[in-house]
Amino acid sequence: MLARHHHSIVAIATAPGRGAVGIVRVSGQKIAPLINAICGRSLVPRQATYLPFRDALGQMIDQGLAIYFPAPHSYTGEDVLELQAHGGPVVLQLLLARCLEAGAAINPETGLPWLPQLRIAQPGEFTERAFLNDKIDLAQAEAIADLIDASTETAARSAARSMSGEFSLAVNTLLAQLVHLRMLVEATLDFPEEDIDFLQKADAQGQLLRLQATLASVMQRATQGAILREGIKVVIAGQPNAGKSSLLNALAGAELAIVTPIAGTTRDKVSQLIQIEGVPLHVVDTAGLREALDEVEKIGVERAWAEIESADAVLFLHDLTRQDVTDEMQDAINYIADDARIAGILSQKLPKTTAIIDVWNKSDRASPAVLSQISDGVLISAKTGAGLPALRQQLLQVVGWQAAPEGVFMARERHVRALRSVETQLATAAAQLGAARPALDLLAEDLRQAQLHLSAITGAFTADDLLGEIFSSFCIGK
Repeated sequence: MLARHHHSIVAIATAPGRGAVGIVRVSGQKIAPLINAICGRSLVPRQATYLPFRDALGQMIDQGLAIYFPAPHSYTGEDVLELQAHGGPVVLQLLLARCLEAGAAINPETGLPWLPQLRIAQPGEFTERAFLNDKIDLAQAEAIADLIDASTETAARSAARSMSGEFSLAVNTLLAQLVHLRMLVEATLDFPEEDIDFLQKADAQGQLLRLQATLASVMQRATQGAILREGIKVVIAGQPNAGKSSLLNALAGAELAIVTPIAGTTRDKVSQLIQIEGVPLHVVDTAGLREALDEVEKIGVERAWAEIESADAVLFLHDLTRQDVTDEMQDAINYIADDARIAGILSQKLPKTTAIIDVWNKSDRASPAVLSQISDGVLISAKTGAGLPALRQQLLQVVGWQAAPEGVFMARERHVRALRSVETQLATAAAQLGAARPALDLLAEDLRQAQLHLSAITGAFTADDLLGEIFSSFCIGK
């Protein structure tokens, strides 16, 4: 534990701005003198007390509720004081300053400050202390931030499940199975002269298979949780006037982008967060892909390609009304050739993991002959809404959303990476165990590495720099 973790900390725990209620939170060791200085009396633990908050001269700053949570039965595991006042920025700053002033006041008996190391909390430091004091594990701590940041109801419910310990329980169940298997292997290493084959008798291979099956289930739920947390970046791409802005408006259910018959109306990206079955989608409308006619449009096209290259899925929009070679043949041939050129660039620029969905727009105006030629992709009309439900389902499918929302717990990309590392180590262990003459020392090392990766999820083995990165993303009062 670092030296700063022994300091007492204080912060405004509510969002900036005006509100009905604002909270100032203090956490530390032996904060009774601070309570007496601000509240003028001691407090009954875990009981809300309505009283005036006073400054150093005894004048009232505000009236509100004070609640004292003595250690270890508090959020952080330390003594905690919460002052619930009126939610004005000036009032809360006065209370914050009063806490710091009271902590620095001199104790007449010792000649030292009451709380010599009381300071303003760093981002996430209250939750970090809850983790360090074993009130929650690291996965639960991250779920608290994810619950605050949740952009859909499904994401919020999944984060709440992880916060309550459901994800941690699944990881700890895997750990218990893995540790038991390690014990068998280590026992075989310690007693090589024994005639009894410990591993065969204990069905080590069967245990490993069951462990891999459990891991696969946890990975599937965690992967879905990562999708819920991170969302999906969907970029709408295509030639000018294919209906990209109309599609964005149709998916969002609002007139977000300007729609005109003039080619090149969209010069810069337009983004909107929408949700499909609780999954957040960051949908980006981009400038039409063509040889730019002026400098402004050229910049827009460059930005469009930059957005496309960072997408999880690309909706490649085609205009069905410009596909009919029997009417204005040369224009149709040119349009189809440009679509083919763009498709070629997409296949070159994008990694294989990026989904490209061909979306055939303006189906309400296309001729039957053109419609009959479409064999893949999704037929839609951004104007009438036809085909949009099928497009939404296709989007969920290509990004890997499969789980029923109630079975998903919130997870982060680092959790998924750790689980994949465990999967790799167990696969290596299975190959070693299935060999005619398994190298038991290598098998033991594979299982040890798998255990380390699993333990990193809940924070049993976690580097300090990772903790700093995780908690720095929290708000200051949390």
